[in-house]
Amino acid sequence: MTTDPNWQPALVDPASAGTDPSADGLLEYLRGTDLDALLVREKAVIFRGFGIDVDSSYEGVADVLLPNRLAYVHGNSPRTKVGRNLYTSTEYPAEYEISMHNEMSYAKVWPSRILFHCEVQPGTGGATPVVDGQLWLESLDAEVRDAFTAGIRYTQNLHDGIGFGKSWQATFETDDRDEVEAFLATADAEWEWRGSGSLWVSQLRQGTLKHPVSNTEVWFNQADQWHPAGLGEDAAALADVVPEDELPQNATFSDGSPIPAEYIRHVQETGMRLAVDVDWQTGDLLLVDNVAAAHGRRAYTGKRRILVAMSD
Repeated sequence: MTTDPNWQPALVDPASAGTDPSADGLLEYLRGTDLDALLVREKAVIFRGFGIDVDSSYEGVADVLLPNRLAYVHGNSPRTKVGRNLYTSTEYPAEYEISMHNEMSYAKVWPSRILFHCEVQPGTGGATPVVDGQLWLESLDAEVRDAFTAGIRYTQNLHDGIGFGKSWQATFETDDRDEVEAFLATADAEWEWRGSGSLWVSQLRQGTLKHPVSNTEVWFNQADQWHPAGLGEDAAALADVVPEDELPQNATFSDGSPIPAEYIRHVQETGMRLAVDVDWQTGDLLLVDNVAAAHGRRAYTGKRRILVAMSD
């Protein structure tokens, strides 16, 4: 499959769907559509103009779009759970951009679909950029692509309630150590409880991935979001004073050798440059194939509230 440099998410509205501008109209369209084929073909789809509201119509539509809604267990982004496996999108401060990424690509198992819902559109900015993962991979310098072929090692130091980053309790949505260990045992992860009550976790994962249906190879990792060079000045300053093996999170090459900061910056800048912005309107839904396309966030002002749910 060739890469389309002009790729855009598909837009489905009442006119193009040939249905009423309501949640019932959207459900009628979805039930008559091969959603798997639609998402493989389009990679991301915006549903606009159907008046979806989280307090009334969201659940019925989400149940069709997400066959098996997943909990955000072992997620590294700060979120608040607001419903049945429904979360706020990342709660990083509004003035920061969030680089392109495939959700939980650092994990052994990741969601295949991501569904965003705009409950409150931002005052200014706040788009969700999306990028074709094949285009992203093919646009990277060959030296950078080749360096990641053996994979990436992600490490975490999760505190016990006080410290930098997320606690292990928030990360795994439990305060039961046995549950955490059971999860990690199935995740091909190494871990160690430390004297301070913190939890050290290490995982070796892929740098690229082939889509299970289209067989196209895509950039599929979050090295830049775990590496200090990709996390802004505060993270870089922390890395200057905290030993590398004590950072809240870090990414290295598979053998433990450091990833050059210039590689991280190149990956981030390329992804953001190629991305297409989805500018939110209240009531919008955005369904993303989490392997075929990556997503991020633009800086914003106002009360922007985007909710997110995931499915395998």
